[in-house]
Amino acid sequence: MAANQRFKQGPILNDERDAQSPASSAYIALANGSFRTTELTRGPWHPEHQHAGPPIALVARAIERAAAALGLTHVARLTANLLRPIPIGELAVEVREEYVGRNAGHFAARLMAGGKDVARFTALAQREAELEIPTELPGHPLPVAPRPVEASPAARFPFNREMAGYQDLVESRVAEGNFFRGPCAAWFRMRHPLLAGETPSALQRVAVAADSGNGISAALDFRRYLFVNSDLTINLLRGARGEWVCIDARTLVGPAGGGIAEARIFDASGLIGRSTQSLAIRARG
Repeated sequence: MAANQRFKQGPILNDERDAQSPASSAYIALANGSFRTTELTRGPWHPEHQHAGPPIALVARAIERAAAALGLTHVARLTANLLRPIPIGELAVEVREEYVGRNAGHFAARLMAGGKDVARFTALAQREAELEIPTELPGHPLPVAPRPVEASPAARFPFNREMAGYQDLVESRVAEGNFFRGPCAAWFRMRHPLLAGETPSALQRVAVAADSGNGISAALDFRRYLFVNSDLTINLLRGARGEWVCIDARTLVGPAGGGIAEARIFDASGLIGRSTQSLAIRARG
């Protein structure tokens, strides 16, 4: 949920009416290999900037395709370094192999807008193999989400009610706690595909949701503080199953303007991974 650190207003809040978006996907592939961004990616901090979840998922798509071509079908780690605000405009993605071995491969990627890098990425992809898990293994069976999706009440992000944005791309339900009031667990499902004509992959669905951990678990008042995340790391022990992904997040605040948003990631069957975000926290004004 990265914000422009130079943008000193709060998130765009308006409860009067819901926006109607003509867009049917977050991105549209262009003939030159780049992507046109739609308003469904708009974040809460600035009307011209994207929520970081969709562009991270767009790069994850390119990385998992490059890895799969080498037989590496499980992306075990994805790290996004968010260099500057990502504009709602044309984007280009580049992926390169750093090292590929028999069972694992390391990849790097760049996300560009207007000829500038706006984010850089590293990822670890692994070759999958069937594994029989011993009975009575400590820590197993793995935990499940605080509440199943069918028992979790619907909740809509209160952002951009007059402008289409991320809150229209995803459907959300609260499994535990409340949005923006400390520790919170929320289920996410994509209402629209990431890319027109494609079904989002498991990794893409996780990436779209995971960057919201900092927001849903906000421990400080939006009106009094900025808490910007400039990175996101996702570690997965397996791929997500089904359309719904649960982010069970909490924000930890340090005494020198630093913080961490950490989350457990679930699907309907149980724990699938974790995510972390490094926060820069500043008082407004």
